[in-house]
Amino acid sequence: MLGPVRCQPITARNGRLEEMQTVIFRNASILNPADATIVPDQTIVVESGRIADIASSATAHDALTIDVAGKTVMPGLIDCHTHPAVVDIDVTAMAEWPASYVTALAGRALRGMLYRGFTTIRDVGGGDFGLARAVEEGVFTGPRIFYGGKQLTQTGGAGDWRAPGRSVYDDNYHSPAFGVICDGVPEVRRAVREEVRRGAHHIKVYLSGAVDSASDRIDSTQFSIEELRAIVEEANAANIYVAGHAYTSRAINRGLECGVRSIEHGNLMDESSIPLFHHHNAFYVPTIVTYHALAGAAREGRVHADVEMKLQDVLEKAMTALELAHRSGLRIAFGTDLFADLHDQQPQEFVLRSEVQPAAAIIRSATTTAAELLERTGELGVVAPGAYADLLVVDGNPLEDIRVLTKPDASLKLIMKQGSIVKNEL
Repeated sequence: MLGPVRCQPITARNGRLEEMQTVIFRNASILNPADATIVPDQTIVVESGRIADIASSATAHDALTIDVAGKTVMPGLIDCHTHPAVVDIDVTAMAEWPASYVTALAGRALRGMLYRGFTTIRDVGGGDFGLARAVEEGVFTGPRIFYGGKQLTQTGGAGDWRAPGRSVYDDNYHSPAFGVICDGVPEVRRAVREEVRRGAHHIKVYLSGAVDSASDRIDSTQFSIEELRAIVEEANAANIYVAGHAYTSRAINRGLECGVRSIEHGNLMDESSIPLFHHHNAFYVPTIVTYHALAGAAREGRVHADVEMKLQDVLEKAMTALELAHRSGLRIAFGTDLFADLHDQQPQEFVLRSEVQPAAAIIRSATTTAAELLERTGELGVVAPGAYADLLVVDGNPLEDIRVLTKPDASLKLIMKQGSIVKNEL
């Protein structure tokens, strides 16, 4: 049993006030994603932003004690494919917007994610060190951000957002266009090194075309093998990894063979990719809800006709690819790929995946598997001593009904991020 603990004073760090209060949760039923079990009647002690102890009982002086009354306590959720700084469906037009306005809208998107229970996100295009710092210092309320900076794209590739009449991007790095155009081995090496210089946690590269880009086909391949190998080599040299956007196995396999660590989307994947995933110990990050959200936007006339045509193909085959990945035992991480005003549909990814996967597998994808992808095993995605105190108190059992997580306003009674209580209805 933990001995007496004293509340720490408020201290300042990097211009930010931090309350280092001890919090004790009593009568907690702890959900363990790894083995899909719930352990009742537990006490969780939180100190200095981390879980200090889990025991049958604990005492502490000057601690905030919260009686969970038997409700489920689970790790904060992790979304491994987000774009909070992509704030309009017309991405070409958004590239011309003032960065200040885009940042303000991104702050609103981040707040919504946190209140839906996502305490950590991986930004794979659009967000940067400035957005991550704003959250870290409390300027914005939102999840912690693992960012990759600008997405690497070839000329005319999926991340080339230039209008047809433009020949260059704005030289300002903080332009809302979230791609950096690089052609040839020297240019891709420099592009990766620039993102490393800015503190990127990973590098995002287009291996194929995209649904929401007008200049390319989703069944194309992008970047040469030499360029891809150079990108991966530079990332590995900095001890970070490469995430690759791809739809077809043709594009997926090229990326995996070059050392890309995670494949994003993969809607048109076939059996040929499975051995390569296993051989390279790679992750699969399907993003199904975004296609349903975009289909809704298309019905409202908010999506260009060429985008709508590409959308139908990937929408129809997304569940087949997920079923193949699940049946084959791939490491599947949770991602949504929502943007603009579609972020509120984030929890619907749980419902869509439940058509193929059991609740336990879906929860692991948004906790322990996601943490493994982010290289933060033991720190994120678990309720365990030493982990960050990212905790959700859920009125219900997500292992029995995954839809509990789709109603955060009603079901999430408490949200804690790194020891700070964001929401408390207990």
